[in-house]
Formats: sequence, C-alpha cells, structure tokens
Amino acid sequence: MSRVSSLPGTVASRRAALRLMASAASVLALEGCAALSESGARLDIPELSAHPTLLVATTRKPANGARAKPWFGPERAAKVTIARAKLTPPDQGRFSRASVGLSDWRLDAIETVPQVGDLLRHATNTRDVLLYVHGFNQTFEAAALDAARLSDGIRFGGETMVFSWPSKAQLLDYGYDRESAMWSRDALEQVLAGLIASPASARIHLVAHSIGTTLTMEALRQIYARQPATAVERIGAVVFAAPDIDMDVFTSSVERIGPLAPRITVVTATNDRALAVSGWFAGGVKRVGVAEQAQLKQLGLHVIDASQQGWGIINHDLFLSNARIREVIRRAIDGRPIDRAI
Repeated sequence: MSRVSSLPGTVASRRAALRLMASAASVLALEGCAALSESGARLDIPELSAHPTLLVATTRKPANGARAKPWFGPERAAKVTIARAKLTPPDQGRFSRASVGLSDWRLDAIETVPQVGDLLRHATNTRDVLLYVHGFNQTFEAAALDAARLSDGIRFGGETMVFSWPSKAQLLDYGYDRESAMWSRDALEQVLAGLIASPASARIHLVAHSIGTTLTMEALRQIYARQPATAVERIGAVVFAAPDIDMDVFTSSVERIGPLAPRITVVTATNDRALAVSGWFAGGVKRVGVAEQAQLKQLGLHVIDASQQGWGIINHDLFLSNARIREVIRRAIDGRPIDRAI
C-alpha cells in the first residue's frame, strides 16, 4: 500500500515531512558519487532535473481529455495511453526552498503520442530507461511525481517512465486496486515490448512498489515466455520495494523467469504495518515484503532488510523517504554490491 490515510491533507503533509527529513541525508549519501551503468548511462547526473520530461504509460481513462488535472482518473481505459508529461522540477541548490521541503516537483502538461516507440524517436543515442510502477491508493499525478522524485533522488542519467494502473486512491478500495493492477499486466508487457523494440533504449530498469510488484512480476513472466533471449539482454535491474504479493505466488513466478531472477532486488521490512494489514486481507498469507531474508535468498535474489531504516509507524514507502534505500536502488541499477548501502 502507498498511503496511510484517504485524507489528501494528511497524505500531503506526511510526504512533505518525509522529504524534509530525508533531504539532508540524500545529499550526503549520493553527492559526489559517480558511476556508469552497463550501457554507459551516468548516474551522477540527474537527467530529469536537466530535461524535465517524464515518459508515461497508463491504463487509466483520461480525465478532462488529459489536458488538465487530474489528467487520468480511476476508471479502466479500453487501451493504454502513451504520453509525455511536462514537469517543473523543485528549486535547485543546497540552500533552496526544496532543501527545506518547501518546493516540490509539479506536473504541468500531458502530450499523448501514438505508441511507445514515439517516445524515444528523436533520441540521438541509446539511453537506459527507469520504469516505475506504483502501488495501492495512488492518483495518477501522485504516481508520476513519485517517479520523478525517485529518478532525481538516485540521480538517474537516462529516461524515466511511469506506468500507472487504475487506482481509486481510496483507503477502502484495496480490492478494486488489486484487480486493476492484475488487469493491467498485458498493457505493461506491451510497454516493455515497445521499449525493448526501440533502437533508442539500451537497458530497461524496473522499480515496482507494493501491489505494483504483482503486476510487474506477471508482465516479466509473460515477456520472458514470449522472447526470452531479448528480455534477458535488455532488462536490467528489477527492484521490488515492499512487495505486496503472496509468497507462494512469488516463488513460482521466480522459477518461471529464468536468468532474470538473479537481477531482482527485494527491499523488505518485517515491521511494515501496511503489509501486515494486506496479509490480513489475503487470509493471513505472508506477503513477500515482510518475509525473512533467508527465505528470499534461497530463491537466488538480492535482499535488503530495511526494518531498521524507517522512523515512522508504517515503514512502507522507504524507497522514497530513505536515502540508504535509494542508494540500494542506485547500486542495483549500476551493478554494484547493494549490501554496502545499508
């Protein structure tokens, strides 16, 4: 789950507090680090801040013709929409308004395009792509801005994309959200196939949160079954943050994706209260995000236990609020040892 309240003011204030407390630590953890991914994309230059355009794929039905807020609503669309989102980044600088939590990313406009290949058509060289898949209880705009914060927070040097599935963004609509996420798996596979087919994309790195991990795993299973060699060549790091997925389902899926499995990094927290509630909804079946490290490592995965990293009572969105967890994501993308980040 991605929210602890259905009240917009409460959610906004909590996120603002998280960004404020994490900002100084983020600078110390990431400033001065320079690295190259396997395709040569520099991770020390935040591309999205320099060129604030976010790639978008969504299975939500457009609202207001996608020309004004809320851009896309909670209803399921007949087909996936591909677009570019024009953003305004927060004020830059160590002593700017952003450094004290008073300035944030803003979504200004949406420009739709016919297909995934059109998003990168004008690229002059190949670029890595960071694809973010959100979790439960999120609006389209919240998901898009979280993708921007994540990309900027890890100083990603390639293109950034958000895949947004239909969430009602209400605390009591977990069932609708979960079914909508699963319904979107074919569309996510279509997006991945489009990125893989584009000569402008190098490697595709995936970060999925909460229920979004279920959707992402399903799409990985499908694309690996259809084009295994190409998927292995083009898909890079896969990070599952606080995965809200049945442990048995996850285990069987890992067995189905062959050489992609060792590229998975799972961020867990045994004190994740949101996943405890999710497990209760699921009939008491443990979620992957609260599983013990040893159980997941037996599957050949990279595992980071973030139980000691959270300062709040929920501990579900540490990938956004905690600098060390963002460093884990950065290291996974870069192909460096992740255990040194914790």
